[in-house]
Amino acid sequence: MSVVPSVFPCEKDRAQFRSLPELPGVELYQAHISRYAFEPHTHEAFGIGAIDAGAQRFRYRGANYVAPAQSLIMMNPDELHTGESACEEGWRYRMIYIQPETMARLTGEEGWWFSEAMRTDPRFALPLSQKLAALWQAETMLEREGLLVELMALIRPFARMAASEREKKTHRFDGVRDFIRANLNSELRLETLAAQASLTPWYFLRAFRRHFHVTPHQMLMAFRLYEAKQMLARGFAAAAVGLVDQAHLTRAFSRRYGITPVRYQKQV
Repeated sequence: MSVVPSVFPCEKDRAQFRSLPELPGVELYQAHISRYAFEPHTHEAFGIGAIDAGAQRFRYRGANYVAPAQSLIMMNPDELHTGESACEEGWRYRMIYIQPETMARLTGEEGWWFSEAMRTDPRFALPLSQKLAALWQAETMLEREGLLVELMALIRPFARMAASEREKKTHRFDGVRDFIRANLNSELRLETLAAQASLTPWYFLRAFRRHFHVTPHQMLMAFRLYEAKQMLARGFAAAAVGLVDQAHLTRAFSRRYGITPVRYQKQV
């Protein structure tokens, strides 16, 4: 008998995903979490949403946040983050995940970037949540496309263009991150990763964590699980993507996304 829960250890916790077939690169998510704590993970997409009730605590880009009800959540692609309840009743929230290429295609603007991870403001959080709820229930493609454009217009004041905001400078660890992503099925060694940056393992580990706010192992696991999630969304069986076996994949996937691979695939 598997010791892995079908969704969450706590029966009060629940989460749902939904993809939009005519809008590839867009995924909807809604959840109520009270006891579960999400391990560091990534969506490699913009994560935009609103806290409807309760409060969430999360770590993002090296900083700790507490987002109460009526807060906007604005996360950039390829940023690892955590998530857990900041109050006894947990938190209820809605999210939409939009891949960068899809964002550019929908808005006609490239280089979206959010400098704020959260902002508590009911003037924006409430209508954003309402549009996300309407997207979930919309029955026609035209209705969904219209709601998505309205949602982008609502969030646009908080976005900046990366060309002027970040100057797109490369860092020696960018190559290490790309190396990790390109070798998900390999058994990586610390000295191998350190060599990519021409550093000793001891100095590399400290500097890597200071730069990315996660360890190399946490980044590797986040990339592996995201790749598995993408395979499931495309209708394929998720291979172990470098993990020991299917049971390990199921446990790791559940800890990061709050749902088993089988149940996620059924929902999307």
